[in-house]
Amino acid sequence: MGNAEYDDDEYPSSMRGENRKKHQVEIPPPQPFLKSLKNTVKETLFPDDPLRQFKNQPPLKKLKLGVQYVFPIFEWAPRYTFDFFKSDLISGITIASLAIPQGISYAKLANLPPILGLYSSFVPALVYAVMGSSRDLAVGTVAVASLLIGSMLGEEVNPTDNPTLYLHLALTATFFAGLFEAALGIFRLGFIVDFLSHSTIVGFMGGAATVVILQQLKGILGLDHFTQSTDIISVLRSVFTQTHEWRWQSAVLGFCFLFYLLAARFFSQKRPKFFWVSAMAPLLSVILATILVYFTHAENHGVQVIGELKKGLNPLSITDLSFGAPYLSIAIKTGIVTGVISLAEGIAVGRSFAMYKNYNIDGNKEMIAFGMMNIVGSCTSCYLTTGPFSRSAVNFNAGCKTAVSNIVMALAVMVTLLVLTPLFHYTPLVVLSSIIVSAMLGLIDYNAAIHLWHVDKFDFLVCMSAYFGVVFASVEVGLVIAVALSLLRVLLYVARPRTLVLGNIPDSNIYRNVEQYPNTDTVGGVLILDLGAPIYFTNASYLRERISRWIDDEEDKLKSSGETLQYVILDMGGKLTSHSFMILKFDHQTLW
Repeated sequence: MGNAEYDDDEYPSSMRGENRKKHQVEIPPPQPFLKSLKNTVKETLFPDDPLRQFKNQPPLKKLKLGVQYVFPIFEWAPRYTFDFFKSDLISGITIASLAIPQGISYAKLANLPPILGLYSSFVPALVYAVMGSSRDLAVGTVAVASLLIGSMLGEEVNPTDNPTLYLHLALTATFFAGLFEAALGIFRLGFIVDFLSHSTIVGFMGGAATVVILQQLKGILGLDHFTQSTDIISVLRSVFTQTHEWRWQSAVLGFCFLFYLLAARFFSQKRPKFFWVSAMAPLLSVILATILVYFTHAENHGVQVIGELKKGLNPLSITDLSFGAPYLSIAIKTGIVTGVISLAEGIAVGRSFAMYKNYNIDGNKEMIAFGMMNIVGSCTSCYLTTGPFSRSAVNFNAGCKTAVSNIVMALAVMVTLLVLTPLFHYTPLVVLSSIIVSAMLGLIDYNAAIHLWHVDKFDFLVCMSAYFGVVFASVEVGLVIAVALSLLRVLLYVARPRTLVLGNIPDSNIYRNVEQYPNTDTVGGVLILDLGAPIYFTNASYLRERISRWIDDEEDKLKSSGETLQYVILDMGGKLTSHSFMILKFDHQTLW
């Protein structure tokens, strides 16, 4: 190959070193293919080197470390203290008070029997406590995944006409979601979820929250018949073509409890020490509404109630999983879509709270934990679960120390299933709709959208496209738009990187964009360009044309002063392993 020589005499005078001499650098020998492939796979799939802890360890120690890696509870349990338990006990009871009404509400949103919402807050929470690595995540069902299950499965099977088949498909979709999540974690493919950018998630979640809120008009207005579509046009048409069926009793009750829930949240936000006021508000609403309906017999005056809830723990449902040909594809599709969304939400929430407490969570281990709790959950009458933000925030604010708070919550739900389910017979559906609306209003993050507008207009476009795709088309269309735009963003970054002209900030060795810093100094006859991405075959042609254009522009500027362009410096610092420059002596014939 030869050697590369650099001569200080060839540099501009302002860039010469103190000692003028030639520096000779040997071109490194080519790496063997297998070694290069091994390094590439290791850096891509194992950046954290999870097997490092097993090196030079005796077999018994390796076995112990392996068990602790798969089941993190065995790592922190020996250090568990009574003080930790007191904090986790309070946190667990607090999130249980939120999990019970939310579980029932979200199950109705997915067009599933309400009892499944309670089942889904029992078994999955125990699985996560054993396998999860987050101390603050509180496991349970979420509104967006529930809406996705209801809308995607509802297109194939009517939950009213064929509730048994619909239930079996929901359990099967949960099984495939768990299988997909666990596979991503086992094969270290968690980076796939990172393609859902922040702007994508903000827009998608905001749109899904808007759709969920509109869907709750059915419960608040006491309507018996409602559209299966989720777009805003179909929902509003369904609402306003049935004005003669609106029930004012239900509407008054719904808006009163919605006002109470929002007031409780506002109070807790202003006074964080009273976080429990907002956390207890949904359960207190359910209790008050149930008592009110029971004593006023409101169920006879247009207020719909839950009815009988089956008492007892989760029945086994492994035989209910439906792998038959007619509906297998929709179950797999629903499982993958809901699995990706629940992973993105759960891991983002876990990482957020981990940063607050200055500890790390392993994204791939979290995926395995989510996958296993959904696989086990699908076999025990549970539908899709993850780590919802609202419940995790309450867990965090209540002072949880470990995942034992999930165990406490699961035990509280177990007591409810064994003893208290008959008490929910007179719980009005309208209060469940109010709870959902209250929770969904917190997912519409308009401040984040405004921030995106000020920071990056393209990210704002991605956010709004995802939002309007969900609201005006469907949740699936919105998700496809969001993912497609995120991938387009990545491709544009690689294929059309930004190139900037750099100048020297006076009295410093710092070089910055001349457009952002007009007071920078430039070196006569020298053009310094910053490349915004590594050079690939996808952008080589573009960069060649763009650099040629910068050169032409610079030559036009220099003509007026009688100077000529002598050097083009390409700054590739941050794109390579060390701060690197490529200095080219300018010549139109030999530059390329």
